[in-house]
Amino acid sequence: MGRKELIVRHSFPKRVVEIIRRLEENGYEAYVVGGAVRDILLGTPPDDYDITTSATPEEVIAVFGEKNCYPTGLAHGTVTVVKGGKPFEVTTFRIDGDYADARHPDEVRFTRSLEEDVKRRDFTVNAMAVKMDGTVLDFCGGAADIRKKLLRTVGDPATRFGEDALRILRALRFASEYGFAIEEETKNAIHAQKEDLLKLSAERIWKELSKLLCGPEFASVMREYFDVFSVILPEIAPMQGFEQHNPHHCFDVLEHTLVAMANIPADPVLRLTMLLHDVGKPACFTMDDAGVGHFLGHQKLGAEMAEQILRRLKVDSETRETVVLLVRDHDITMEPTPKIARRRLSRYGEKTLRKLLLVKRADNAAHSEMCRYRLGELDDFEKILDQVLKERQCFSFSMLKIDGKDLMENGFQAGPFLGETLRKLLNAVIDGDLPNEKEVLLARALELKDGKNKH
Repeated sequence: MGRKELIVRHSFPKRVVEIIRRLEENGYEAYVVGGAVRDILLGTPPDDYDITTSATPEEVIAVFGEKNCYPTGLAHGTVTVVKGGKPFEVTTFRIDGDYADARHPDEVRFTRSLEEDVKRRDFTVNAMAVKMDGTVLDFCGGAADIRKKLLRTVGDPATRFGEDALRILRALRFASEYGFAIEEETKNAIHAQKEDLLKLSAERIWKELSKLLCGPEFASVMREYFDVFSVILPEIAPMQGFEQHNPHHCFDVLEHTLVAMANIPADPVLRLTMLLHDVGKPACFTMDDAGVGHFLGHQKLGAEMAEQILRRLKVDSETRETVVLLVRDHDITMEPTPKIARRRLSRYGEKTLRKLLLVKRADNAAHSEMCRYRLGELDDFEKILDQVLKERQCFSFSMLKIDGKDLMENGFQAGPFLGETLRKLLNAVIDGDLPNEKEVLLARALELKDGKNKH
């Protein structure tokens, strides 16, 4: 396919323009390439700008000076050029050799041809370059595919996915993020080569999966490519088609999960929580004599499974711990009373409690109509929660009008009993049994101390 050109209007960052102009002034070709060009044609502001050039890494360093360059990927032709304190990757036109490890090319050969460089790339929509005057150079039909919202590989799909199996997940991520339909041969290769995903590192899988789950079209992608997701997340496979046999549910476990995911903000922690919140259900299923299904203990088992999954994917500890907690407690009650609001704040803190409310809303939105009244209860709970916070009602040790120092000044010894006493005082205030007043709390603490001494 020959080169096609079109003109786009785009305001490139000043530093990108300066880098490309410097390379051109020294006799080299230089372009913005890849995802940035795709995003410009889609009308989306690019997150970053990758630059490709006919200059070799050594020539790039000679142009910008060693003090402004970092050899971050010399073996693959990449030099990081720092301009105005900001790093930009500048990569030499290249041709990749074989991919023995299904990840990295065994060798990289530099070329002076932009066309040879773009034809080694993954998808046509990522295989375009743009000059600073807005001229887009398109050798593979990427612009037409963008207009058609079609995703296809550059060349043979089996070859592209065989070079790097991560491209399978990237294809699904682009379908989820941008609403691209996947071309038939590309789709068939994805299904046929899905087991190659097992060759990938956990970190690379999670990086793509976290973005994929947050795309607007994640649900349709997961339905069509569930066999692919089951390779990297085998624990979710039993959810497909698993009927719940319960009047509270109108979907099987997988469809309930996808509907719940669609009802929560596109945040990796929240989407991942909803993906895994009922992962323990199939293993916990029992049916009573009336033919009603039950899932006793699925929250606890689901949390344990989530822990194992996220450790395997090497997800960061903060994300892992939050997801596991939310999965474990997604069915906890939220009666709309100040007492329960204070208890939940004491247990979770406001930030996590707000997340848990979002989880419960999403979960209930995916139940049958008979459960929708719970959404109103959650609205009522959140109004009370807001009032508790506005009035600074006590729910933590830091808000309690008495502390360990006060108790020690009144005869308490440092140790477990002092901590137990403070906890009892806090619980009494949270439950509304005692006012949060120092004199009252001290009197109660001394009563507890006297009671202990008598025994």
